[in-house]
Amino acid sequence: MEPERNKKNKKRAIRLSKLYSFSCFKSRFNDEHSRIGQLGFNRVVYCNDPDEGEANGRVYGDNYVSTTKYTALNFVLKSLAEQFRRVANAYFVVVACVSFSPLAPYTAVSVLAPLVVVIGATMAKEAVEDWKRKKQDIEANNREVQAYNRNVKAFVKTKWKQLRVGNVLKVHKDEYFPADLLLLSSSSEDGICYVETSNLDGETNLKVKHSLEATSSLHGDALFQDFKAVVKCEDPNERLYSFVGTLYLDDKQYPLSVQQLLLRDSKLRNTEYAYGMVIFTGHDTKVMQNATAPPSKRSRTERTMDKIIYLLFGILFVMGFVGSVYFGIETRRDDIDGKLRRWYLRPDAATVLFDPKRASLAAVFHFLSALMLYGYLIPISLYISIEIVKVAQSIFINQDRDMYYEETDRPACARTSNLIEELGQVYTILSDKTGTLTCNSMEFVKCCIAGTAYGQGMTEVEIALANGIASPCLRSVASGLHEEVESVCAVKGYNFKDERLMNGNWVKEANPMVIENFLLALALCHTAIPDVHEDSGEISYEAESPDEAVFVIAARELGFQFYRRTQTTTSLYELDYKSRERINREYELLHVLEFSSSRKRMSVILRSEENQLLLFSKGADSVMFERLSEAGRRFEAETKECIRRYAEAGLRTLVVAYRELCHEEYKHWEVEFAEASNSVTADRNALVDSVANKIEKDLILLGATAVEDKLQKGVPECIDKLFKAGIKIWVLTGDKMETAINIGYACGLLRQGMKNIEISLDLPEINALEKLGNKGAVTKASLENVKKQISDAVSQITAAKGNSSSFGLIIDGTSLSFALDKYLEKSFLKLALSCESVLCCRSSPKQKALVTRLVKIGTGKTTLAIGDGANDVGMLQEADIGVGISGMEGMQAVMASDYAIAQFRFLERLLLVHGHWCYRRITMMICYFFYKNITFGLTLFWFEYHASFSAKPAYNDWYMSSYNVFFTSLPVIALGVFDQDVSARLCLKYPLLYHEGVQNKLFRWRRILGWMSYGAISSIIIFFLTTAAISTESFRKDGQVPDISVLGTTMYSSVVWTVNCQMALTINYFTLIQHVVVWGSIIFWYVFLIVYGYVPPRISTTAYHVLVEACAPSPKYWLVTLLVTVSALLPYFTYRAVQTWFRPMYHDIIRNKEIDDSDTRSSPTREGTRA
Repeated sequence: MEPERNKKNKKRAIRLSKLYSFSCFKSRFNDEHSRIGQLGFNRVVYCNDPDEGEANGRVYGDNYVSTTKYTALNFVLKSLAEQFRRVANAYFVVVACVSFSPLAPYTAVSVLAPLVVVIGATMAKEAVEDWKRKKQDIEANNREVQAYNRNVKAFVKTKWKQLRVGNVLKVHKDEYFPADLLLLSSSSEDGICYVETSNLDGETNLKVKHSLEATSSLHGDALFQDFKAVVKCEDPNERLYSFVGTLYLDDKQYPLSVQQLLLRDSKLRNTEYAYGMVIFTGHDTKVMQNATAPPSKRSRTERTMDKIIYLLFGILFVMGFVGSVYFGIETRRDDIDGKLRRWYLRPDAATVLFDPKRASLAAVFHFLSALMLYGYLIPISLYISIEIVKVAQSIFINQDRDMYYEETDRPACARTSNLIEELGQVYTILSDKTGTLTCNSMEFVKCCIAGTAYGQGMTEVEIALANGIASPCLRSVASGLHEEVESVCAVKGYNFKDERLMNGNWVKEANPMVIENFLLALALCHTAIPDVHEDSGEISYEAESPDEAVFVIAARELGFQFYRRTQTTTSLYELDYKSRERINREYELLHVLEFSSSRKRMSVILRSEENQLLLFSKGADSVMFERLSEAGRRFEAETKECIRRYAEAGLRTLVVAYRELCHEEYKHWEVEFAEASNSVTADRNALVDSVANKIEKDLILLGATAVEDKLQKGVPECIDKLFKAGIKIWVLTGDKMETAINIGYACGLLRQGMKNIEISLDLPEINALEKLGNKGAVTKASLENVKKQISDAVSQITAAKGNSSSFGLIIDGTSLSFALDKYLEKSFLKLALSCESVLCCRSSPKQKALVTRLVKIGTGKTTLAIGDGANDVGMLQEADIGVGISGMEGMQAVMASDYAIAQFRFLERLLLVHGHWCYRRITMMICYFFYKNITFGLTLFWFEYHASFSAKPAYNDWYMSSYNVFFTSLPVIALGVFDQDVSARLCLKYPLLYHEGVQNKLFRWRRILGWMSYGAISSIIIFFLTTAAISTESFRKDGQVPDISVLGTTMYSSVVWTVNCQMALTINYFTLIQHVVVWGSIIFWYVFLIVYGYVPPRISTTAYHVLVEACAPSPKYWLVTLLVTVSALLPYFTYRAVQTWFRPMYHDIIRNKEIDDSDTRSSPTREGTRA
């Protein structure tokens, strides 16, 4: 080992392009390159000379990026257009316009003022949110990067927004790429650089990019003074994983591919610097081309609220129509054959609005006036109040310390407030497994070598199974073993304990040579890069997957330390089993045959110091066992049994094998492989795989590895609580069925005593058809088989309905693809909904999204999807609510989500506490809004009836305008922000409470209409009791009877008292703020009356001195207000008393139970005191 070697020089020594893993990706001319210059492939970039490109008419956009919704020029118009999409706002604008006409029953200003307040507040909120996005844009656009300036012959700091197509940039380690760049060269001699793309696809594993050989020698800044080239490539598009272009340099053409493209917002890692040429800027970059707006999601509550608004409009039109017909009839009767019936109205000198001779026209005009007058049925401040409440509730979620994950310093994040109440109505959760239920932090725990199982201790799955079915003694032993192994786990990724292999003891085993080759395979068969810390000399590994890093670490801990990789060699410190000494060995690295989803394996070919040609291979058991030679199957049965046990324990397994190659065979193969690699045909990859298969044969089995991806803390407890809350849970995973089943038991998704229904196509008859190669027959047979399995399962569940049996459904990916067929999906959904738990194994990202859509549409209820990786984005966006886990796989899932949490267990608090509170608050708030507006609005209608529908309002103009804005708005907002029916502790203690939301008990039409009917009853009590109490007797000390100003003020006072006292009855959890706003609203009404009463009568009209001179001195005013308020509240008080006693709601039951438990606990204390 050379620990003193400079890290930078070490990096430069790695010419990885010599390896097949990278050289096989060298760009070749293919059919796509022939399209350069055609439609879609017209971009021409002049490298290092942007001015020449513009001179030739190639003017492209700058690198300025804007993600804002508005601009300074369009904000007002665009924001107003957004506001008027809401039918209620549009209605009030029309009313405000008509209020300038003689038809208006009130002044125009009294209508415009509240409208301006409400719409202005909403626009201010939009402006604040957009300004936050603007600040983020400003920060990004003003970052700096080094761009080459030919005038000063050096790289100078340049702001991102000033970059132009054709600029040459120098990006340093850990810096982000400011635009889409063509990689020219890097600090590595062969132009290799490492890129992290977690901002793009959520993957934290490093990607390798390499430049063309023609430009890889550009290592000095001075070399770019005379460097010029032209690139012709595809036009801007959203395809992240493809790029087609041609580089013209020194009269030669070089094909370009995605391997040379560095995408904006990806980060340079493990490379000191990289030179790149700007290809796409600003909104032309691929990441911005992909930045489409997420799907618009609206909550079911909001959609129901729209229907209520339409219902109120219907009531409004009916009231206006009835009143106008009555008014027309009465007006026509005012002048019959010259006889004036209501002579005091002077119908003989009336305008068209009251002319008996034109009664029909007067009725039409009255209808328009009535639509304006009864408009107070529509709550003008409803939308803005709900938005304020939702934003406040989002802040509470963001600041909840119980959902803060200290280890990664990540709090919960509500990325949208639109769906806040939906969190309390979730019916189905669809969850990813790896990284969501598990940590996605792999640990090497067990292995099987030469048929012998190594590794002590028990996995979490084994402990869960033992806890479910074993005796208490065995459970104690299991937990003790697990804790013992945990205590020795001091190396990240390595949790292996077995004295037979540790500390070099493996040389004493029966098959030391097999063990040596097994450990060599782990140390050599990979593409990891060692990273030596400059100060401590410690080695860490950068690998393309967590599994790969774990294997290298395990080999190191067991005596085979990989410490250096050069352009053609791999160096190890290894323990020689013959001499039992630690020696330094170097292997010549000839080829790396990379892992792919189709190959399901990876191999390396090396030459040892003894000139042996060795091939090490590792891969899935499904492809490895068939490649073993007859002599190499010595331990096959024992290894298969170990793999089965490992799968049952929830472990991820790989089979390890090797062979020694004949020199002559290798020479022939290498020639054939080179021809396939250099092929420019469309099936080049297939040719390469075919040739690789020829060398990956006749292998000798060494053993198998077992890696554990541990469950996150608190997952089983969380799932148990969610089950008790009435939520169905589906897990969609890519694991094999055995692993998924046992993980299901470990996390509590499957339970002992639950009957499992397995739907799989891993059947002899299907396998036989597949071997015949008849795809049509396989498809037909598979479809019929899945149909039969689903039908049998439904029959089984139907037959067990009388019992208390519960079922779990497990289906593999192949069967799932048929179950999602349009002819089977309804049957499949029926079966799945009859089961408590559903496990979908071997699921692709597309299948996850399709299953989510099926559940969402098929149930018609709220679905929540939760995941942590880029492969979960489709599922998150398809669900009603998407929750992203900010875990190990980057931020792609979080960026596509509606809510983000750091651990799955936080979902329990997010739903059972915040979800329940938010659902209850929002629904109660909406019901109360309609109640208070109907209570107020219908008093206007009853007064109209009392006044022959003359379109004369009962109240002063500013009374009506201030009702929703000043006297009743703050209490309802306080209800929506602070109210709690039970505490957070009780929400978690009694998950049953969540059923209120799942069953939508608080926002059913029956409940909505009940509140609306209660508002109508309250309006009747208020109007008729008030008029009966004060209209026929003297009101003042001087004997004057009440006029319309006194009647209106008394009735309005009763309304304000009633709706605010009703709020006090509705609130479950009083805070100081709620006391202030409820009682303060009533006090403010009287303050308003006094202040407004001193305004000149030209403005205050009927309110002039009405309180000070008329109402306040009269005891009757206060007595009537008290009597009417109590009478109006009595129906609700009676209803709640009866409901609490005879048909209590869930929260009533829980509160009563807590009171009883508290009394029970305190009884012994009281008895002891008496004694």
